Amino acid sequence: MKKITNKIVHSTLVLVMLVPGMTIIPNEQGLFSFSVAIQSAIAAEKTTQRKTRKTPAMRERVYSQLARAQKLADEGKVAEGLQVLDRVKSRIEQINSYEKAMLWNFYGFIYYGQNDAASAVASFEKVVEQTNIPESLELSTLFSLAQLQMAAENYQETIKYLDRWAAIKGELSDNALVLKANAYYAMKNYPLAEESISKVVNDSFAKNKLPKENWLVLKRALHYELKQTEQVTRVSELLVKHYSKASYWIDLANMYGETEQTDKQLSVMEAAYQQGFVTKKIDIQTLSQLYFENGAPYKSAKLLSKSIDDGIVLENVKILNYLAQAWLSAKETEKAVPVLIRAANLSKSGNLDARLAEAYVELEQWKSAIASARTAQQKGSLDLPGNVDVILGIAHFNLKQFDQSIASFEQATSKKSQKRMAEQWIRYAEKEKEKHELLAEFDIAGH
Repeated sequence: MKKITNKIVHSTLVLVMLVPGMTIIPNEQGLFSFSVAIQSAIAAEKTTQRKTRKTPAMRERVYSQLARAQKLADEGKVAEGLQVLDRVKSRIEQINSYEKAMLWNFYGFIYYGQNDAASAVASFEKVVEQTNIPESLELSTLFSLAQLQMAAENYQETIKYLDRWAAIKGELSDNALVLKANAYYAMKNYPLAEESISKVVNDSFAKNKLPKENWLVLKRALHYELKQTEQVTRVSELLVKHYSKASYWIDLANMYGETEQTDKQLSVMEAAYQQGFVTKKIDIQTLSQLYFENGAPYKSAKLLSKSIDDGIVLENVKILNYLAQAWLSAKETEKAVPVLIRAANLSKSGNLDARLAEAYVELEQWKSAIASARTAQQKGSLDLPGNVDVILGIAHFNLKQFDQSIASFEQATSKKSQKRMAEQWIRYAEKEKEKHELLAEFDIAGH
């Protein structure tokens, strides 16, 4: 049995990174508006401090300037907002570490809002350079830096900032682990990427939660890169079960083909077809072949024939030859004949004309069989020329054209593979010829 294989097509990986058009850096909980970000950062840190850190307070005069810069930025007056921040920066030696951190934080937000990622990164880096700043501010900034570096394709920097984030937090969150897995994936460090994403997925299952779709997609892609076929199949099963999409069904069927589980491959492909997921030419041909190889040639031919009629699969010699073979295997010779005619007309060799002649013999259409056999001989390049001689012999025999029949069988005796059969036919044809001639003599004598 021919194994059907298709290289799995990686679905688009949903990276945890910046979203175009947003005007704020996402923290590890997601994106939020500029205004809310600034107000939360100032209000929360002005009133609450971590017990583990002694953070200097933000003074009213600095807060009012930062709030003014925020207001101008919210109104679209970015240049004026930056001027306010520049005035605060001109007295930077007079402000404490927390105030410096918040100043650079504001710069970072505004630069990011202007799609100036390089300046935003430089500003956020200065935030985390400060000492004695609130832990929450340091964590959110480190995560933002990791995401910005990911967007800039600086994958090693992404990992560096995530490691700093984890050193403070104690462990990486799900979003952080996924971001790290994507960074390793981009660096082609598949083992470390798989370790990170598998931890997220396994933790989700341990908590009786369903892993996110993009987590499973990334996990499957990594197992594929690591040539871990069984794991790819298991993750593909999860994607089909929980996030039913056409591509997941097809990928799962292909993986069953890779692992030689053709019964499961056929079941999945058939279920996918019934749901309207099998629409591409290659997938239709795969299902048709699976039907044929699993003892269902009628289904194979019916599917392929419909796909040709619908214009999905285009007619060519190879496709038509396969379709004819399916109809013949299903004992539907009459349906095979028009297909063989179309295929033979497209073929330069006589092999398909010879197969058409065989079909006519089966249907006892002797004159058509002779015509197709002669065409096969004229085209030439026959794989089994002796077969054509035998077909001609049989057709002429049934038309009681015994001399032509015997001549064709004698021609077939020159082919080793057909010699014995042809000799048997010659003896039989000669006897029938004698009987026919004897009967003819009696008929004449009787008159």
